[in-house]
Amino acid sequence: MLDARLQREIVVRAEDRVGVFAEVSRLLGDMGIDLLSVMVQACDETATIHLVTTSQSYAREALKDAGFPVEERDVVVVELPHHPGFLCRIAEALARKEISVTRLHATVPEDGATGVIVFTCSNNARAVQMLRGR
Repeated sequence: MLDARLQREIVVRAEDRVGVFAEVSRLLGDMGIDLLSVMVQACDETATIHLVTTSQSYAREALKDAGFPVEERDVVVVELPHHPGFLCRIAEALARKEISVTRLHATVPEDGATGVIVFTCSNNARAVQMLRGR
């Protein structure tokens, strides 16, 4: 059984310009909000910043108040043992249940015992249930 849970992520779409992520991270840092997961993508002229923080509601409101367009969506957050092939086993288990991963990012400290993945898929709730062993 894995520690898998549904969580809300904040998605900010802004003009892709130098310093936009610095502005977002400064705003949240000044409020004492820790970033638990971040993914930044720049495509064409748009920067898309995906955030999971220690205080989603405060972060969301602060970003809105600063003029950033904000969306929220569900993501699956899973803490995994740091073993070769473990993420592959998760990916294969999702595939066997016909659950398609649409976006994923992960982090593991090199000497860490566990890592964290954040992903979205074709059925987030079903993925959480499956990963919890229910």
